[in-house]
Amino acid sequence: MPQTQAYEAPRTLADAVRLLSTDGHARPLAGGTDLLVQSRATQKLPSTFVDLKRIPELVGIEVGPDGLRLGAATSAAVICEHAEARRLWPGLVEAIGLLGSTQIQGRASVGGNLCNGSPAADTTCSLIVNRARGVIAGAKGERTVEVERFTTGPGRTVLEPGDLLVALVVPRPAARTADAYLRLIPRSEMDIAAAGAAASVTLDERGVCTAARVAIGAVAPTALLVPAAADALIGSRLDDAALRRAADAASAAARPIDDKRGTAVYRKTVVGVLTRRAAGIAAERARARP
Repeated sequence: MPQTQAYEAPRTLADAVRLLSTDGHARPLAGGTDLLVQSRATQKLPSTFVDLKRIPELVGIEVGPDGLRLGAATSAAVICEHAEARRLWPGLVEAIGLLGSTQIQGRASVGGNLCNGSPAADTTCSLIVNRARGVIAGAKGERTVEVERFTTGPGRTVLEPGDLLVALVVPRPAARTADAYLRLIPRSEMDIAAAGAAASVTLDERGVCTAARVAIGAVAPTALLVPAAADALIGSRLDDAALRRAADAASAAARPIDDKRGTAVYRKTVVGVLTRRAAGIAAERARARP
């Protein structure tokens, strides 16, 4: 790959797509917190950094009757300060708040976290349980992809050459619906998750779970939606027995490896514990909602 020769800061989505489509070695720059580190580590710099921060469609938060539209290059710091987003999607915003240090969050973006393709990305599980979809623009036009299908393997996504993640759209939660995300890291802070789990639950007037989604991360080549864990919760009052069944389903779905963050056996156990706790927190939040 050639050494970096250019920096571009397009102001329109069309110009950004054109730059990425015509130069196979150009790379989009959202926050740079992954791209710059990876470029230095491999000594392979893009021919062009295409800065996305000046394109209106890629920056900003909109919360409306249908839900959330989050520009893919919006910084984590901006999102975490958005009161309505915190109220409606507390688990998602908490996951976004785990993206590095305070300084890093001034640049880091949810879109970049997702496009990096890491199985341990903190925001992916929360996006999945909240039914988020990615809006992708490219030379062939625009399309949307469910986040659970976005990452295809470690460091790999559905993005084709010239494609650009424009935004993430999240439907507004139904009444008595809430989410939560938890992770385990080897150190006290600023580390990569050894396991992570997110849950979203919906309760009826009697406190019975009518809908649920559970996703686990860092324990397979991609973050996983676990329908069996959701099935264990639906129809219950989210009591201890139901939470244990969900935990068992999450552990059974996990396909971790042994690495420096923990053994496969340990991580399968931990992801079950995190699932049980995250579902319990989501239930408490849902009970407190009108």
